[in-house]
Amino acid sequence: MTAPTIEVAFTGRHGSFALDVAFTAPGRGVTAIFGPSGCGKTTVLRCIAGLTRLAGSCRVAGETWQDAATFRPPHRRPVGYVFQEASLFPHLSVRANLLYGVRGRMPADAAIRFDDVVDLLGLSPLLSRAPHNLSGGERQRVAIGRALLSQPRLLLMDEPLSALDRDTKDEILPFLERLHLALSLPVLYVTHDMREVERLADHLVLMRAGRVLAAGPLAALQSDPALPLATARDAAVGLDAVVTAVDAAYGLATLAVAGGTFIVPAGAGTAIGERRRLRIAAGDVSLAREPPGPSTILNVLETRILTAQTGGDEVTAVLGLGRDGAGARILARVTRRSFERLGLAEGMAVYAQIKSVALAPGAR
Repeated sequence: MTAPTIEVAFTGRHGSFALDVAFTAPGRGVTAIFGPSGCGKTTVLRCIAGLTRLAGSCRVAGETWQDAATFRPPHRRPVGYVFQEASLFPHLSVRANLLYGVRGRMPADAAIRFDDVVDLLGLSPLLSRAPHNLSGGERQRVAIGRALLSQPRLLLMDEPLSALDRDTKDEILPFLERLHLALSLPVLYVTHDMREVERLADHLVLMRAGRVLAAGPLAALQSDPALPLATARDAAVGLDAVVTAVDAAYGLATLAVAGGTFIVPAGAGTAIGERRRLRIAAGDVSLAREPPGPSTILNVLETRILTAQTGGDEVTAVLGLGRDGAGARILARVTRRSFERLGLAEGMAVYAQIKSVALAPGAR
């Protein structure tokens, strides 16, 4: 049986802005639509919701919402839409705001239950409060809950954290991760913050100037030297890993990915079998032709140089984990001088010394 997908293609002008996009996203998990401000991300979301009408097509899980002969109006598209601002009803309590989309009563056969949403978003202590007594992060959690309780088949999130300060973003990100793990509902998540993409997304649509540069699994696009993510100053790759061992005596955990394992500081409660996301920055990876001697660096992995791209005085190398290079891919950014002095080249087996591996907090 074919897995459900979201198929989108829109073209036309919206005001002075020209849009010409087409992509396919998985019918579950989080797909981030990423790019600089003004590249058309929000317009794409509004077209999917039916709020903006351009020529094209939109199919969700095999159901046509728009094509040359069909245009389903917004109120007949089963989407939940979370905007940058929470826009709660000020005269209603949190509970009443949550239930607004179902006219105050949950249907008996609701796929997304009130109590589950309240628990996932940590809203129980807030239910009797008025919106003016909530923090910015609390208001946005209520807005997300309201969108979920409308029983959507697709959740659209338009830069839901952009109006929040960094501390408040850090407060709300774990709740979004919990939703990602707990719900099979597909999410299209618009952002221009790569930090949010790395924490939340499985799939990525990369946009620029009204067009799609690429679409695919997050790690594949991050490690593609033909795309700007790999050559950015803060280039990194996010890898989904499984905890295979915990060393409580030293506060460390071993996590496995295709082609290798990583040792990272273990947070409280880390348990074997958990799935967690690792972030490996290109600038934290150095290369050696021979096995390094004793060192304080915990992560030294056998890899193979798949591609190497020179930019100025630096070289960005795509490494495949494992002696044959067939495992997960990471990036290394080294000086051109070091690369040439070691005689490094594409196809060569090397040892990657990883100075730092970040473990996303995760919802477990």
